[in-house]
Amino acid sequence: AVDRLPAAVGDGDAVLIELDGRTLLRVERARLRQLCTHLVDLLDAPPGPGGVRVAPGQAMALEGFEGFGPRWLGGDRLRALADRLRSLATPPVVAAPPGLQAELRPYQLIGLAWLQRLRELGLGGVLADDMGLGKTVQTIAHLLVELHAGRLDRPALVVCPASVVGTWANELARFAPGLRALVLHGGDRERDPAVLAGQHVLITTYATLLRDRAALARVPLHLVVCDEAQMIKNAGAKAGDAVRELDTRHRLCLTGTPVENHLGELFTLVHWLAPGLLGSRARFDRVFRKAIEGGRDPARQELLRRRLAPVLLRRTKEAVAPELPPRTESVVSVRFGDAQRALYESVRLAMDDRLRGLLAGKGLARSHIEVLDALLKLRQVCCDPRLVKTPAAKRVTDSAKLEALRDLLGSLIEDGRRVLLFSQFTAMLDLIESDVVRPAGIPFLRLDGTTRERQPLVERFQAGEAPLFLISLKAGGTGLTLTAADAVILYDPWWNPAAERQAADRAHRIGQDKPVFVYRLVAAGTVEERIQRLQERKRAIAAGVHDEDGQSGPVLGEDELRALFAPLEE
Repeated sequence: AVDRLPAAVGDGDAVLIELDGRTLLRVERARLRQLCTHLVDLLDAPPGPGGVRVAPGQAMALEGFEGFGPRWLGGDRLRALADRLRSLATPPVVAAPPGLQAELRPYQLIGLAWLQRLRELGLGGVLADDMGLGKTVQTIAHLLVELHAGRLDRPALVVCPASVVGTWANELARFAPGLRALVLHGGDRERDPAVLAGQHVLITTYATLLRDRAALARVPLHLVVCDEAQMIKNAGAKAGDAVRELDTRHRLCLTGTPVENHLGELFTLVHWLAPGLLGSRARFDRVFRKAIEGGRDPARQELLRRRLAPVLLRRTKEAVAPELPPRTESVVSVRFGDAQRALYESVRLAMDDRLRGLLAGKGLARSHIEVLDALLKLRQVCCDPRLVKTPAAKRVTDSAKLEALRDLLGSLIEDGRRVLLFSQFTAMLDLIESDVVRPAGIPFLRLDGTTRERQPLVERFQAGEAPLFLISLKAGGTGLTLTAADAVILYDPWWNPAAERQAADRAHRIGQDKPVFVYRLVAAGTVEERIQRLQERKRAIAAGVHDEDGQSGPVLGEDELRALFAPLEE
């Protein structure tokens, strides 16, 4: 709209605005564009009888009007709130608390100060540091500060996946032995409210919280910490409902992936942490999500980034841990033999024909399960035909990717590398173990969904007992520190690029002193290559929240789906 206004004579950088039919006002184009951009953010709702009302959560938007000189009724209070929110960017220095058995790095001290400032302002926040930068120890330090200040008169509740309960219990005992911690997990877990209220920290899982939601909702809490908070990212998730029922003074989310698929996930987290900051979901979808994800609107993206800045703290390894050794990522492109190629095409044609009928009859939104099942079969053919339980697949005896793995793994072990090998299919780990690892006589450890005790396996690998660790994504993609490894193999690409990064970060994290090499095995010309392209869009959505240049693409639609089922490329 600004660009359609008449330009000032001889000055393309200014426009003319008619004021009263007789007077023209010359305004700099950039200045007017800035004003319009912030008005869209601030004045989405029509004014009422008393003028425009600005919610406290929109206080940060006022800084966009500095220098324009509008008069705001009640503006002094809003500006004071905006100043307090801005102070989160440079919070007062906080010393490491007494009793902390760890030396905090400078960026971790900043994180501790930020957590303390959030608590002071009565806001929740998302500590979204890269995996491996110590979100747990920063949170433990924050709890110790609260204890020594006399504010931890109610327990803090840590809610996390079952796979990291042991990590939290171990690290609390290691870094803060002065904190009384109790694990609420398993059939014999404590349920007495008096006992629970007498602890400093309670540790439970999302699944246990669902079972105990009524009892835990009656326990007054000082702080709720949602670790791996992407577990409650979906608005309809039952675990999220249970978390929102808890009686707590303060809230904190820990996640290295605040956005995995779309911006609606981030809204769900922030709406719990700082209600009103992003407005209603309908308004957020209209003003931000649609414009950013579908329209590639950098102005709205910048507005969203500024709105989130006070309550989202994210540091990358590159920025705060330059001492980490380099990480090299490579794609190992694997080409099918004739039999596997023919199987892939036969499965693709069958699935493509089936999906065309479903899309015509039910539409994409109502065919979600069938789409995922069809894509799963194609991905299984890429990994190994034996994963596909059909008579035609049984007749295919060669697996190009398994052969490539045999060569790659042999070279890495021969070079003295310590290797983490991830797949999301436990049946694929079975085949790797029986067809590659055991015949080669490679000592190995394995962690999957049947593993009861994770920590002893981690300690055995870290101690050098075996050069290879086979890990399923679901069981071992989070909560592990495996810095003895210096090579990571991702056998099958995953929809979520954040999950791949989390897996690789098991090795590339604080404490690593060797260069890390990450290898992705990708079947050339197949759905796996196309998944890689879609991943770039998801990465862009996430990056747009917290850096300068993030751009996002549209969400998956029918055109993208057809591309996934396109014929195998040469």
